[in-house]
Amino acid sequence: MAHDGDELGPIDYLVVEFPGSRMTGKGLPMLVELVEKGIIRILDLVFVKKDLDGTVRGMEIADLDGDGELDLSVFKGAASGLLGDDDIAEAGGVLEPGSSAGILIFENAWAAPFASELRRGGGQLVAHGRIPVQALLAAVDAAEAGSDPMPTARLNG
Repeated sequence: MAHDGDELGPIDYLVVEFPGSRMTGKGLPMLVELVEKGIIRILDLVFVKKDLDGTVRGMEIADLDGDGELDLSVFKGAASGLLGDDDIAEAGGVLEPGSSAGILIFENAWAAPFASELRRGGGQLVAHGRIPVQALLAAVDAAEAGSDPMPTARLNG
C-alpha cells in the first residue's frame, strides 16, 4: 500500500456472514462499481468458512454466481497486510458454525481530500463510530410517533 498517510480517507472493515455458506455473489457488482467510481478502495478482501466443529479456515472463491466467470478476479492482490491471522480468527469467532464470511477492509476514498484538508489545518480524528440501521429506524419511528428516540440512536462520546 503505497500511500502518504496525509492522503488517506478513513479506513473501515466489514464482516459479512453467509449462513449455511450460501454465497451468491449478488453484492459483487455493486462492490466493483464502488471501486470503479473511486468511492472506496479495497485494502483487504478475505473469505473464511467456519466448519461445524468451529474450525475457521480461509476459502478460495471462484465462480459465485455460476456464470462461468471468476467473480473476484478484479480484487486479486487486495492484501495490504492490515488483516492478520488473529483478525481472521476473531471474525470467525462471531460466525455460526457451517457459515462463511467475507472480510473486507476498505478506504473511504471519497473522504480522503476532506480528511487531508482537516489534517493540514491541524485537525485530528478523536472519535469515530457507526449508528446501526436498526437504531436509526427506531429513532425515526419514535420521532414519527411523537416520543423520544431510543438512546441507542444518539451519539455516545
